[in-house]
Amino acid sequence: MSKDSKGHLPPPWIDKFLQWRLPEEQFEEVQGDLHELYGQWVEEMGEGKARGRYLWTALTFLRPLPKAKKSLYPTYSDYSQANFFDMIRNYFKIAYRNLIRHKSFSFLNILGLTLGLTACLLIALFVQDERSFDKFVPAGDRIYRVYYQVDNNEGTSVIATTPPVFPTILQQNFAEVESTLRVLNHSGKELFEVGDREAYEERGIFADSTFFDFFPLSFTFGSSLKALDGPTSIVLSQPMAQKYFGNENPVGKQILMDKQPFQVAGVFASNPKFHLQVNYILPMSATGLSAEQLQSWSTYSHNNYIKLKEGTNVATLETQFRQYTQPYLKDEVSTFLPVFQPLHDIHLYSASFKYDMAVRGNITYVNALTIIALFILLIACFNFVNLATAKSLQRAKEVGVRKTVGATRKQLMVQYISETVLLAFISMILSACFSYLFLPSLNRFAEKQISFDLFTNPLMPPVLLLLALTVGILAGFYPALVLSGYQPVRVLKGNVVGETNLGKTPWLRHSLVVVQFSLSVLLIISAIVVITQVNYLHNKNLGFTKEQILFFPMRGDNMFNNYETFKNELLKSSTVSSVSIGYGFPGDMFGDGLMTAPVEGVEKKLKATQLMIDHDYIPTLGLQLVAGRNFSKEMSTDKDAAYIINETAAKELGYAVASQAIGQTLLWNTWRKPDLVKRGKVIGVVKDFHFKSLYDKMEPAVLQIYPEAYWKVAVKLKTAHMATALPHVQAVWNKFSPDYPIEYRFLDESFEQMYKAEDKLKSLLWIFTCITVFVACLGLFGLAAYAAERRKKEIGIRKVLGASVESLVLLLSKEFVKLVAVALLLATPLAWYAMDNWLQDFAYRIDLDWWIFALAGVLALLIALLTVSFQSIKAALMNPVKSLRSE
Repeated sequence: MSKDSKGHLPPPWIDKFLQWRLPEEQFEEVQGDLHELYGQWVEEMGEGKARGRYLWTALTFLRPLPKAKKSLYPTYSDYSQANFFDMIRNYFKIAYRNLIRHKSFSFLNILGLTLGLTACLLIALFVQDERSFDKFVPAGDRIYRVYYQVDNNEGTSVIATTPPVFPTILQQNFAEVESTLRVLNHSGKELFEVGDREAYEERGIFADSTFFDFFPLSFTFGSSLKALDGPTSIVLSQPMAQKYFGNENPVGKQILMDKQPFQVAGVFASNPKFHLQVNYILPMSATGLSAEQLQSWSTYSHNNYIKLKEGTNVATLETQFRQYTQPYLKDEVSTFLPVFQPLHDIHLYSASFKYDMAVRGNITYVNALTIIALFILLIACFNFVNLATAKSLQRAKEVGVRKTVGATRKQLMVQYISETVLLAFISMILSACFSYLFLPSLNRFAEKQISFDLFTNPLMPPVLLLLALTVGILAGFYPALVLSGYQPVRVLKGNVVGETNLGKTPWLRHSLVVVQFSLSVLLIISAIVVITQVNYLHNKNLGFTKEQILFFPMRGDNMFNNYETFKNELLKSSTVSSVSIGYGFPGDMFGDGLMTAPVEGVEKKLKATQLMIDHDYIPTLGLQLVAGRNFSKEMSTDKDAAYIINETAAKELGYAVASQAIGQTLLWNTWRKPDLVKRGKVIGVVKDFHFKSLYDKMEPAVLQIYPEAYWKVAVKLKTAHMATALPHVQAVWNKFSPDYPIEYRFLDESFEQMYKAEDKLKSLLWIFTCITVFVACLGLFGLAAYAAERRKKEIGIRKVLGASVESLVLLLSKEFVKLVAVALLLATPLAWYAMDNWLQDFAYRIDLDWWIFALAGVLALLIALLTVSFQSIKAALMNPVKSLRSE
């Protein structure tokens, strides 16, 4: 600062004020002129009046200057309008300086927003992937899958497979149908061989020649034209072709499937967004089914698709087809209703379907994750609002000074919203980086191939920028409204705005905390329920022993023809406890059949799951007989004239006591020869055991000896000899089936796989609950900081009057406990409703006991107390001299 030519010096604090208000280059330009004017004013009117005029000039941005100087020194309004972009740049420059100056405040805000945005981005990528299935199919909106809705005494169930005659009927009798397609699942695994390369492959299908007309998968070798015409043709996926043929073109070459030769007709590129994830496709003629079998009404084995002509009224066609099929689709127990399912609904809306080979998602879980993402984003925004309002007291004088020099409320709001937008942009950049880093882990967890096309997708950057801008404006609007509403006179006098003034109403800030913790409590309760239910699924007594049971299919004619000898060879080792061979082990494939039971002169029909077993099935699995006896090799009639049923079957037949069913007659049309009726007596009743997942109610089951269906082996091992048992099983296998490698798993693994989706849901819910609670705690931390700042002098007075630290901590904490209690009351009924609906999917479920909600409440209160205790203790320990001294 320099003196004027006559030695007069303006007040330094006014110059400091101007230096803060003006850009640096403009201040340096006008400083000399201002000092010259000040010297003239001192000479004309004296130093006192000159200082007053100089102050007024500074406050009004030199408005009263002579006309010759006025263009050099524009008003605040002129400066803003003429230099809009400079103003915006200045806003962000000041915002950046504030971020650097208030590091802890900035860190908490950026951390909260980054966590919220990262969670939202990852969930959005997952949801977008789930909703994009089959969108690549041309005319996909005209393709439908025909499935069954089955109604009987047990309720309503949905079956994905329908009779193979459906496509023929639809094509011949309904002009609205453009074309049809039948797909048959090739269940189980088959051995594939090319030279010395061999492996078991699953996910194979048989399909009509129209398959690639419906689903035009791209071909890397060969062509889709006539690829499925020959009975020995096979089309491979690109990964499978790479596995057996390397990078060479395999078209025209031979591959063995279960020792049978097939010729490769083409190689298609796998599409992860296709609901049929298959490794190989065989022509329908390779099934060996006769023309009569392919026109059957009585079997529901095929996935049937139709493509409709443009403009077809689907609902009308569906009604007409139901009327046409009604006479053919009734039996003594169930009614079957065909339904047309849109192709784009197959992936997400088929979670409860039986016998479905599609890659299935779950619309309930997708919607739940979407809601959780919105929860986290809202909580992150609320967190910013609370932290910003907590910080507002420290910036009150800044607002007063800005208003004094001419800043309008609108300009102040733009200034403070720009700070929020800058925070949001920083958080978005960080969240994009974190999303990119965590995406491979998400792909492994979800078994997906989600990509984050930040640089290759032209829409991704603007979408992320728009999201950051929206979040920044929404999160910053209320704090900007609070700050810009301060009255400069009261602020500069040290009298901060009262609680009754604009922007300081406690109920709004408290409402934000209540909403935050309501959402947090909702997720805590949901997480506890899901974890408890999943643990129940894994630990419930299933009624049989699943541990230490080795489980594998038989291979080769020698093993099938000599299964009894194979079984006896396995039993020669002391490491093997027992062996059973059959069809229908728990957690595996099942068949069903209609039984007829003459009860008191009336033929009663019983639809039951058929378990084709041998004499050692019951002891191997540890089943309990509640009445009668097991099958016995000494009783020659047991093979062709004896049945064992479960308790549910006995009740379905009308026997209140299991022993009443012993000796009753059952008739069954055999599978291999449907015209041949097997007539037998019930010789035993086993205690109900869960051979299916706990999604399904206990079903009637009939156990019988039927060697024609045998194909799986269950070996009960002794735990102490596990290391030596496996080599023995391998040696016996090689003796009977040297041309096939053994492929085994343990029976308990089958049940673990049943609840894989629930296990993943448990993990996801736990992770997102922790994120939600953490971000909510940041907001609570902000409110606690605000309360401590607002009551600083009150705390000082109380300490001077003798208040203890404990009483002050209690004083500051009790209002937050009330808020969390209100949140608990609001969240509990919502959580109960949501979790009760989710549990309806399980036939066997936990009860929503009071302790679940009590535990959630205790956790929420503890988390809240731990969060606010830091600020409360800090305020209570503060030296009262610092808080009471005059500023």
